[in-house]
Amino acid sequence: MKKRIYYFLFLLVSVLYTVQSCNYIGGAQSSEEQIPDQVSYNFDIRPILSDKCFSCHGPDANKREAGLRLDNEESAFKALKENPQAHAIVAGKPELSEVFMRISSKDTSILMPPPSSNLKLNSREIDLIEKWIRQGAKYETHWSFTRPRKSPLPKVKDPKWPRNEIDHFILSKIEQKSMIPNQEAEKEYLLKRLSLDLTGLPPGLDMMNQFLADNSPNAYEKAVDQLLKSPAYGEKMTLHWLDVARYADSHGFQDDSYRSAWPWRDWVINSFNTNLPYDKFITLQLAGDLMPNATKEQILATGFNRNHKITEEGGVVDEEYRVQYVIDRTNTFSKALIGVTMECAQCHDHKYDPFSQKEYYQLYAFFNNIKEVGLQSTVGGPETYAKNPMIEISNDEVKNILKFINKQDTNKLIVSVMADRDTLRKTYILKRGAYDAPDKEVAAGTPKSILEFDNKLPKNRLGLAKWLFDKQNPLTSRVFVNQLWQEIFGRGIVKTAGDMGMQGELPTHPELLDWLAVDFMEHGWDIKRLVKQMVSSATYRQSAVISKDKLQADPENIYLSRAPRYRIKAELVRDLILSSSGLLIKTIGGPSVKPYQPGGLWENASSGRGILRTYKQDHGSDLYRRGMYTFIKRTVPPPVMGIFDASNRDQCEVVRLKTNTPLQALIMMNDPTVIEASRVLASKLDVEPIQVQEKVIKAFRLIVCRKPSEKEVKLLSTYYNDQLIAFKKEQSRADKLLSIGEYPNPEKLNKLSVAALMQVITALYNLEETITRS
Repeated sequence: MKKRIYYFLFLLVSVLYTVQSCNYIGGAQSSEEQIPDQVSYNFDIRPILSDKCFSCHGPDANKREAGLRLDNEESAFKALKENPQAHAIVAGKPELSEVFMRISSKDTSILMPPPSSNLKLNSREIDLIEKWIRQGAKYETHWSFTRPRKSPLPKVKDPKWPRNEIDHFILSKIEQKSMIPNQEAEKEYLLKRLSLDLTGLPPGLDMMNQFLADNSPNAYEKAVDQLLKSPAYGEKMTLHWLDVARYADSHGFQDDSYRSAWPWRDWVINSFNTNLPYDKFITLQLAGDLMPNATKEQILATGFNRNHKITEEGGVVDEEYRVQYVIDRTNTFSKALIGVTMECAQCHDHKYDPFSQKEYYQLYAFFNNIKEVGLQSTVGGPETYAKNPMIEISNDEVKNILKFINKQDTNKLIVSVMADRDTLRKTYILKRGAYDAPDKEVAAGTPKSILEFDNKLPKNRLGLAKWLFDKQNPLTSRVFVNQLWQEIFGRGIVKTAGDMGMQGELPTHPELLDWLAVDFMEHGWDIKRLVKQMVSSATYRQSAVISKDKLQADPENIYLSRAPRYRIKAELVRDLILSSSGLLIKTIGGPSVKPYQPGGLWENASSGRGILRTYKQDHGSDLYRRGMYTFIKRTVPPPVMGIFDASNRDQCEVVRLKTNTPLQALIMMNDPTVIEASRVLASKLDVEPIQVQEKVIKAFRLIVCRKPSEKEVKLLSTYYNDQLIAFKKEQSRADKLLSIGEYPNPEKLNKLSVAALMQVITALYNLEETITRS
């Protein structure tokens, strides 16, 4: 009977997790969707051509068929190479346009795309192209390669709803879709959402009580300001940046030994907490070492570009790996900071975007002059914790200058950073991207389709940073604004945050993205201001309740007529458990820690060399640090984090996958940290001179962050009583449960009542609502 009950509970929790997947299922575009009155090349035609045509008729000269480019207006309008009497596109005349005749033909010998390509246009796509040609076949520069401009705020039917400029753009689109926005969320839900988004931690009871009692008009704004001032804000903001920067505590590859890069992570946390403007934040990470009279802190910031994998394996080809490091830096710059897939041009011209292979290696040249080698040393002792170029940070510097570094011991602290050679290393286009196949020499430069590099700028990383923050650069501000929107709303205005090129998804609210991008630049790249702007909007403050009509009309919630609802990040699941139980150690920064982990994982995936060949679990306070401080060994990333979709930090990642599996439910039911947190909180509540129902209410508020209903209190209290009876019959089971975790039990412990309350608290941790941002 007991086995049946446990099996049923497992299935129930698994279903609860799986049900969340409805938040992530997208709807396919119907071929019967209405054709717009005015067809746009950027938003209607280019996506079709990019998906179905550009692989053979796009920017890649090596793969181009019949000499025809459809991504280029001049080429598309000129006479065809194979038939000078015909033209691919004749403006205003689809019946004379080879493109239209081929895509609409019933003759498979001339049909385009050819049947062998397994590509096919549906009837709506064909009709769109026909109407576009009939309307003049007007080409437009790709939306993301044009400079963003502030358009006037859209007029809305309900002028009372908007709280700031964001809401005008959102409401306008909602009204166009014949929907209305949700009401504002109840205060408890709103505070939990805000606290998780700004600090990654649940609100404490004091903050909940204070917010509920504050009926002043600016109560919400006061809560926002309070959370923005919290040191935990910098930690929450840094979590995303660690994914972007591919930060880890090991070098990677097979030997995968220790790396001492955590002081750079401490610098990032401090930068967010002190609200370092975004342009300075990035410039220091790209080129802090090239600043005039560069300080130790400025040089430390460049650890960003040394976070890539580095080999320590004897027998490798030195130049092969050195080139691999430069490629990694180039690709990270492109994906993270300008949101394009430049890596596709490493071996040939980009097939979809207007980036040539030459331009790839011109960008590569900025990162090709570092004083580094492919293999500096094989796995060994402390001298291999960082690779040249590197800096050593003394205890005196930590005490007096670099105070943000949390260094507790007297060991030598070294960090890999950036430093250029005295003489310029020549850069060549690499045939097929092979390290040993140099072709033509190139000088440092940037893609002309984005913004041509100003020759007055120095051709080094500092010049590249200046190019990046040139007000004419169309991508830099858009990309960061979109990433931040993604962090707060769960999905970017451009869903493909790392690809704003031809193959990326179109922005759902292009005018809003541009307005925010320009406004961000106009206000000095102020990150905290931008965060506050987003969370202060009526859009953000909506309820997450979803009606059947809205689910059917907008299943992905791309128009934001309700607040997004999604599971919080892997690290924050841990943070919520530790914080609500009172176990969390709130120390900022310092070396990464090794909490509980199943035995044998490292040993079975290790080369058997170096200090990371075996997993040595930490003890004491190190067991209760925030998830972002969990030690990441690249070849064996933390299993609990991986099950909840954390990055393994092999490469730059600007958006995490969202999955729902029964394994996640198993973690929440069996992980030692969850059970230990339940035990500790139960022990604290058990000694309080209050009734069982009051203990249940307090646990509920700490964990779920709202007051439970009477029905919920009754159900949980009944469960407590049932468990108490069960433990009285089988006291050994209570002893076993109370022994999990290293945090000591109090000397005087009512084992049976604590074990029963533990079960209630564990059930609360397993509620889908607990780890859901809604």
